[in-house]
Amino acid sequence: MVEATTDPVRLPPGPRLPKLLQGLVMLTARQQAVSALHRRYGSEFTVNVPILGRTVVLSDPALVKDVYSSPRDMIVRPGHNLGETIGPGSTFSLEGDEHLERHRLLVPPFHGKRVRGYEPIIEEEVRKEISSWPEGEEFETLEPMMRITLNAILRAVFGAEGGALARLRELIPRAVALGSRFVLLPAAARRDLGAWSPGGRYQRIRDEIDEVINQLSAEARSDPGFKDRGDVLTMLLQARTENGEHIPDAHIADELVTMVVAGHETTATQLSWAIERLRRHPELLVRLTDEVDAGGSDLRQAVIWETQRTRPVIDNVPRRTKKRIRLGNWVIPEETNMFVSIQLAHADDRNYSHPESFDPDRYAQGAPKPPAWIPFGGGINRCVGAGFANMEMDVTLRTLLQELRFVPTDAPDEPLWDRGVALAPKRGGRAVVFKRHGGARSGAGAVTSQSAVPPQ
Repeated sequence: MVEATTDPVRLPPGPRLPKLLQGLVMLTARQQAVSALHRRYGSEFTVNVPILGRTVVLSDPALVKDVYSSPRDMIVRPGHNLGETIGPGSTFSLEGDEHLERHRLLVPPFHGKRVRGYEPIIEEEVRKEISSWPEGEEFETLEPMMRITLNAILRAVFGAEGGALARLRELIPRAVALGSRFVLLPAAARRDLGAWSPGGRYQRIRDEIDEVINQLSAEARSDPGFKDRGDVLTMLLQARTENGEHIPDAHIADELVTMVVAGHETTATQLSWAIERLRRHPELLVRLTDEVDAGGSDLRQAVIWETQRTRPVIDNVPRRTKKRIRLGNWVIPEETNMFVSIQLAHADDRNYSHPESFDPDRYAQGAPKPPAWIPFGGGINRCVGAGFANMEMDVTLRTLLQELRFVPTDAPDEPLWDRGVALAPKRGGRAVVFKRHGGARSGAGAVTSQSAVPPQ
């Protein structure tokens, strides 16, 4: 349990290298450095880096649970550059009671029953995308997955079709690419200094996005079937606070952009990692193909969980103390940054037997449990779109396995690539596929390392 204290500060141990050098290491080789520090110091350690200062990194499940369940006046999310970039109405920008109220309004659109209603949209986008995939030629899956998840979320969340869909499909990737490059920079570097400055280019793209959202909002409100529409935009337009007030239109625009930024690239990256992992486990490909032909889904769900465990696309969750607190054996002063390390929690042999192995069968007895499995964060700030993301990955993998045979590979694992928003496969999650025809769906076409390779 986290509790306020006046006891002397007692931070976890850590390296004594100069702050600038520690910062350089974290900037250029964060995952490797964090793993090395974990091996040396254990599940809690302290680093000292520029901008953040002394920062406590932790992964012990008991402490992770304490952090996520701590009172809001003791531990909070730090000021979030992503929220500042997206806008004041973004969930990333809200704190305290305002955040709790917004969270309450965001949960219903992503309730389990509603989420399943979006399945046909996902499947349609997958089939449309894979119709042009080359057969027998290696290609990157990351960008195609980006197109699938972007189109799906624009249709399900924004209710966009036709010209609005085409315009957002062009604008949003530009905004994400530009925003992710300077989201870690100080506020001064993100300012709008004119059309040719990074901040200026981003703001002009964002203005165009807001124009389309305003148009979609007006169309939704004028729709005779407004009350019966199922897209998230409409549900947010209909939502009321406890005081009976509407969410301001500008805040709705910020929330919709937040959902795209937080949802489409991370989900696409996780799917690309799933392909990268499965191609290196041909026996799983065989079992998954047999399962999808039989109409099952348990193994496929376990593969999704294990991909998220072994290749989390976000490696840590930031928090900041507001008071001097006791956390386990440590006393951490006020205004100290902390990182809950998803990377370390998922790779700890106290949490998982043989954690280095990709083994979906470890979930034969049930779903993984937080706080040892935390790809969506935890506590009140846990991702509200987790159910949507899981459904999207499940439907995408199901459709891919129904339609395609994936050729296994003995190539080395693809290393991590920090894209700014998510940790992606360095080579783009490369794949070689063949379309399944006729009797292939009966199981005869199950992929093996021998039968999948075409004649030379």
